[in-house]
Amino acid sequence: MTLTFTAVDLMLIAFSKDFTVFDHTSRYYPIDTAEYKTTDGRTIAYKRRRFVPQGKTVPLLQEVTVIDGDRLDLITYAGLGDPEQFWQVCDANDALNPADLTAETGRVLRIPRPQV
Repeated sequence: MTLTFTAVDLMLIAFSKDFTVFDHTSRYYPIDTAEYKTTDGRTIAYKRRRFVPQGKTVPLLQEVTVIDGDRLDLITYAGLGDPEQFWQVCDANDALNPADLTAETGRVLRIPRPQV
């Protein structure tokens, strides 16, 4: 017997309450999963909205001045030990576009205390 899944089936499985595709260090991991019932009776699971904190309210670990050639993943690794946590640096600096943080040499970035 072969099981065949559509893309929608896989999304429903991935967002079900019993399964998560998000690692425990993801910004989406702690967000509640909700369900939407379609008019044809299907149930679609989704993550609720994540509210981004104001940067000044995020506890500060250190500040770093951007120099020529800096990359956010390397700054994040040096400060937090994990380059995939760049989103924490974005949150601490009120940045929606990560590239904006290193676009200007001399900018001072807030590196937050790890949230995980």
